[in-house]
Amino acid sequence: MKKVSTERQSGRLSRRDFMGTAAAMAAVTFVPRHVLGGAGNTPPSEKLNIAGVGIGGMGQNNVHACETENIVALCDVDWTYAESVFKKYPNARKWKDYRKMLDEQKDIDAVIVATPDHTHAVVAMAAMQRGKHVYVQKPLTRTVYEARMLTEAARKYKVATQMGNQGHSSEEVRMVCEWIQDGAIGDVHEVHCWTNRPVWPQGLDRPKETPPVPEALDWDLWIGPSPMRPYHPTYLPFNWRAWIDFGAGALGDMGCHVMDAAFWALKLKYPISVEASHSYEVPTMWTRFDNKETYPTAEVVHYQFPARDGMVPVKLHWYDGGMLPERPDDLEPGRKIPESGTIFVGSKGKIMCGTYSENARIIPETKMRAYTRPAKRIPRIENGPGGHEQDWVRACKGGPAASSSFDYSGPFTETVVMGNLAVLNPGKKLEWDGENMKVTNDEEANAYVRPAFREGWSL
Repeated sequence: MKKVSTERQSGRLSRRDFMGTAAAMAAVTFVPRHVLGGAGNTPPSEKLNIAGVGIGGMGQNNVHACETENIVALCDVDWTYAESVFKKYPNARKWKDYRKMLDEQKDIDAVIVATPDHTHAVVAMAAMQRGKHVYVQKPLTRTVYEARMLTEAARKYKVATQMGNQGHSSEEVRMVCEWIQDGAIGDVHEVHCWTNRPVWPQGLDRPKETPPVPEALDWDLWIGPSPMRPYHPTYLPFNWRAWIDFGAGALGDMGCHVMDAAFWALKLKYPISVEASHSYEVPTMWTRFDNKETYPTAEVVHYQFPARDGMVPVKLHWYDGGMLPERPDDLEPGRKIPESGTIFVGSKGKIMCGTYSENARIIPETKMRAYTRPAKRIPRIENGPGGHEQDWVRACKGGPAASSSFDYSGPFTETVVMGNLAVLNPGKKLEWDGENMKVTNDEEANAYVRPAFREGWSL
């Protein structure tokens, strides 16, 4: 990236610069760099130098969406899995260890983090501590504590941030928020959110086999801050989501999509209580299987939120693994409930929509047709290909904060993943002090709020 002197960054011209350009400037007004790009940011006329960490899966899509910029570094612990991405960007430097990359490659402005959930926090924190902007896939982190730390770090280091819940940049989620805040269905007091996930095996015990680690994979780096265990192909490249040490289950995977409209429209923050029930596939009839390795095959989670900003208290219910809410009485015969979606229950009606708030309708359809939609008041994001990533790119260059910056997505992620506290402690109503990140009526349940990192790893 083009180097700009300290004097130019501060908006001042040296005497040498002034004398050398006086004639040209007689007819041109000088626009200082801080006006173009914001203090510490790349101006819009220059390209960011972007690095991708965890590029074999969703990360390659995030990198592709940022091809308007310079892709200068690619990092993955499995070079076989990442091989096609390396070939696509032959000029980018290749790395296995993100720490070495950040220490040794000085031209990086911004970092995309799309590793498994358990390493989101350590990679993003290391980047922010070095003044790099960060885009982190959803869920922002695996645990409540990690999400809080990233939110506070983004404010401290004044970097541009975005969580990769791309539906947050959509027209549809803004429309649903506007309807609800317009009073289309009155006071919303209950929300039902569900997903068809998991689409990977859950309810598993730890594998007994210990096959050799593939040559191209750095297993120690993949494990990162989680407890060390022998390599097994059941964990990667995708099924790590099931494992408590590595992922956040179906709730963590899809909650940051499906619950987004409710969290935004209803101005939610921390719940005051959460409880859950779940099911594991049992190995033999009449045998209860309490698994401590993976999340359950199906679960229902109940959140309770207090009154806030003139809005009534809300109960939010989460379902996955084939569990569904009760079919609304006013949903017309023949109309299907989506495989994944949300139902808002208000004092004057209901709204039903899909995973990313798509196909939103007031039900029954007669009420939808009678409703006069409000004017658009929430700013829209250019949501073509890569719109969510480009929203972050603009923020890196001094534009408005990205739509799912950590100021929003940090507290949102805390709420989503703290539901797993109840999943791991079924049948208990856990009372939650969100400000202090603490279950107040069950000390044992706090173990998942901030699990210990493996020696040598920290935030």
